[in-house]
Amino acid sequence: MLDNYLVRLDSLENVYKDSKVVGFKFAARNANYRGVFLSLHNGYYIKMDGIVYPREKQKFEINGQPPRDFEEIKKAVVEHWDYDDEGIIYVEKKGGLPSGKHILEFQQSVLAAYGYMPTDEEWVKNPPVPGSGAGSDKTVSIVTFELELNEGGLQHV
Repeated sequence: MLDNYLVRLDSLENVYKDSKVVGFKFAARNANYRGVFLSLHNGYYIKMDGIVYPREKQKFEINGQPPRDFEEIKKAVVEHWDYDDEGIIYVEKKGGLPSGKHILEFQQSVLAAYGYMPTDEEWVKNPPVPGSGAGSDKTVSIVTFELELNEGGLQHV
């Protein structure tokens, strides 16, 4: 149910570094109404316009910290991501996205939310691949969004 509210529809922008487009970004919320410790946040299944962007191409910005990859985030064991706080997802893509509308297929991956699960230890050692269904917590389905690229000022990483 909360899946349909995960992505802010007016947030898609290209990201620039040294005046070159290096990717795109958009805003997302946590699907778990209780929030989660950031270290449990495992990345996303992101398929934009038919191309899948794995967790290794993603960074996440939250709590006033600069964008971090998910290897860094899994060490943020005392940092919390509250339900209503918006995070920014950065995706590495040389040249970014062209103007116009884009189709995003999206699923959030959170390793645990309610305490002990039989998968807890295994997922710490070998996190599941986002989009596989494992670790999807409150986002059971891959949800599709239509986003339009904002072409405002330069957005720097």
